[in-house]
Amino acid sequence: MSEKNTSIGQSGRLEARKRAHWVAKAGLLAAGAILLMYLELVLPFMPAFLKFDFSEVVVLLAAFSMGPLTAVLIELVKNLAHLPTTGTGGVGELANFVIGSAFVGTAGLIYRNMKSRRGAFIAMGSGTLVMTLFACVINYFIMIPFYVEVVGFPLPAIIEATQKVGNTLVTSLETLILFVFVPFNLFKGLIVSLIVAIIYKRVSPILHR
Repeated sequence: MSEKNTSIGQSGRLEARKRAHWVAKAGLLAAGAILLMYLELVLPFMPAFLKFDFSEVVVLLAAFSMGPLTAVLIELVKNLAHLPTTGTGGVGELANFVIGSAFVGTAGLIYRNMKSRRGAFIAMGSGTLVMTLFACVINYFIMIPFYVEVVGFPLPAIIEATQKVGNTLVTSLETLILFVFVPFNLFKGLIVSLIVAIIYKRVSPILHR
């Protein structure tokens, strides 16, 4: 066997190992995100259909360590895995995927070009703002109307359910977006970012193996 063929063979084996390593690491992160997605919390003054979970912590770690495309893929996998137990006809999972992808995709893109502590905070802050903007636009024009049609939960009932948990500022679709989806996504982005800021340095050696 020539030296050239030997080099090609070694290169092929190296690429195969890299692919297997990527699949294993992405699979473990996706499994962690799926598990955390089932640990849902209902926040004060928020309607019951809007639940908070910590799965974005894992996906944001993936965005920083493996890139934005891998993070979006994990975002897709975790929401597909949640579909069999959904109570929203897939609407909640679709919203979670689109809005979550806006968060981790933005953060991952920025961090890829600014790999520093400052860059990480800029990435997470920007991701939070983009996620909140996406949540407002998508829920106003697509998700809430779709939720009403697919699940059969009329807007007045959503408003009433929100008022019953103490959020009396909500009286219309516009105020639902302003006083529910804006604070919910800002809070979510803040909490996820704080957790990642605390743990990223500690888990970074494992993530970058």
